[in-house]
Amino acid sequence: MISQKYRFHGHNSLKYVFSNGKVARSKFFTIKWINNKYRHYPRLSVVVSKKIFKSAVKRNRIRRCLYETARPLLVDTPAVDIVLVVNTPEVLEAPQSEIAIQLLPLLHKAGLKGRVIHE
Repeated sequence: MISQKYRFHGHNSLKYVFSNGKVARSKFFTIKWINNKYRHYPRLSVVVSKKIFKSAVKRNRIRRCLYETARPLLVDTPAVDIVLVVNTPEVLEAPQSEIAIQLLPLLHKAGLKGRVIHE
């Protein structure tokens, strides 16, 4: 799990990113981001809707996997707010390497230029 300072707090900040952010898409994900001049750290949120999986256990498993993939990139990066939306239920069965291949270019495009770990 990512630490508290890298998380969103409240729905209004998510609404701001959804309405004003830039968008990039891949096979599994849609990512929205916007620079935040009022913060010192980047913030990341993962959204997995009930349309993808009804089971909270499966949604949380996807969320934890994506947080762990993105966590090394959050260190020493500029302040940017990122919302990662899961588009397909295939993410649950996909291997971690495939998820990283799809996710890391999107995160780099959004401004997270931390170290990249390949398995």
